[in-house]
Amino acid sequence: MTWRPALHRAAVLRHDPVRDTDLLLVPERVVVLRGSAGAVLRLCDGDRDVDEIVAALGARFPGAPVDSEVPRFLSALRKEGWLL
Repeated sequence: MTWRPALHRAAVLRHDPVRDTDLLLVPERVVVLRGSAGAVLRLCDGDRDVDEIVAALGARFPGAPVDSEVPRFLSALRKEGWLL
C-alpha cells in the first residue's frame, strides 16, 4: 500500500506572521519549522502519496535534493506521531 501522509488530527500547521515562519502545533509542544518544511507539510493532505509530494516539490524547487530528503523528513515526522 502506498503511504499518503496526512497530519495527525491533533497536529495543526500555522504560519506565525511575527516570526514569518511556519509552526507545527502538537499537544503540549510547538515545533518551529525551518526552510521549506511548511511547504512539504502543506502537501500532506492524505490525497497525495509520497512520490506525488516529491514530484510537486521537485517542480517548485528545481535542483533541490527532494528525492532523498523529503521521504526521510516525512518518515521522521511519522515516527514522532505527527503524520498518519
